Amino acid sequence: MKRMTVFLLLVLLLVAASSVAWSIPATAQRENRSIGENGQEAREAAKQQRKTVNRNARKQRKAMKKYQKAQRKAASQQQRRGQ
Repeated sequence: MKRMTVFLLLVLLLVAASSVAWSIPATAQRENRSIGENGQEAREAAKQQRKTVNRNARKQRKAMKKYQKAQRKAASQQQRRGQ
């Protein structure tokens, strides 16, 4: 009787281990891509990064122009008050 329960537990353990083993390749499959696909993803990521950098630079230039315009306006108003 004890041998039978040990045998059943061993079979259940093997079934559980095999089900885990079958699920691992499905998740690891995404990592094993061809070189071309990885290169394409890298180019797309680089393009997205360039777009983000350019967008931020454009916003910074616009803010700098706005700040300089405000400085010129404040200086001209200050000059008018002094006269």
